[in-house]
Amino acid sequence: MARVRYGARTEAEIAAARTASAKLPDIWSTGVVALWESDPDAVAAVLPPPLKPTGRPLVRVNISKVQLPGYPLGAGSFAVAAAHDGVEGWYPLVMPMTHERALTGGREVFGEPKKLGEVVVDREGLMVRASLARHGIAFVEVRGAVTERLPLPEPSRKTDFYFKFLPAVDGSGFDTEPVLVHCVRHEKVRKLERITGDVVLRESMYDPVADLPVRRLVEITLGEKTSDQRGKVVERVDAQALLPYIHQRYDDPRQILDGPPEGSV
Repeated sequence: MARVRYGARTEAEIAAARTASAKLPDIWSTGVVALWESDPDAVAAVLPPPLKPTGRPLVRVNISKVQLPGYPLGAGSFAVAAAHDGVEGWYPLVMPMTHERALTGGREVFGEPKKLGEVVVDREGLMVRASLARHGIAFVEVRGAVTERLPLPEPSRKTDFYFKFLPAVDGSGFDTEPVLVHCVRHEKVRKLERITGDVVLRESMYDPVADLPVRRLVEITLGEKTSDQRGKVVERVDAQALLPYIHQRYDDPRQILDGPPEGSV
């Protein structure tokens, strides 16, 4: 009988896939990072417990082109500063990606709030424009001019916080107890430039980042970097405390109850 491709993989095939993923070379991205101080109450309002605000109400947007083997990827992240159990890091609210493959592992393994979207990073001479868009709305746009080359920072360690959960089949909450994930990245930078410009946040009912306005722009940079990542479940989360925030993950929270039309399966 011919190979049935939906059939079970052998142990050797599974082991080979794990080995291949563990030996990926450094993957470099070119991206714009904008950092600003926003409204402290707005930053605190988007943090599900047990996450807490840090000493500064910072917001960071990262908009990158990633040179993945075989196809380029556009990747973005819009995050607020947060702290948990003595660790300071970032809590992403939305992470647009241009390919489905980039969504799968992030959402299913780490609990990342990834969604399909449009990611643009353009440079013409000294002029740079980068944007994140979904549903035809460029809800974040960063634009400006490169003004100087910056010294390379030392390799750094950064932490993102994610909530991993499964909505209940009957719509009553969660099927399993939600967990908080610390995702640690070790980042290396090989080129870094300063951009003088501005950040535009546009109104979108799907991605309401305009609620976190630019009160004071800290910096905008354009850089080439690579990083690895490792995730760890650090604690179980109170389901009732997290439930009011799960709409952050969906364009319409009612979609988790969507099923096929009667008679379609």
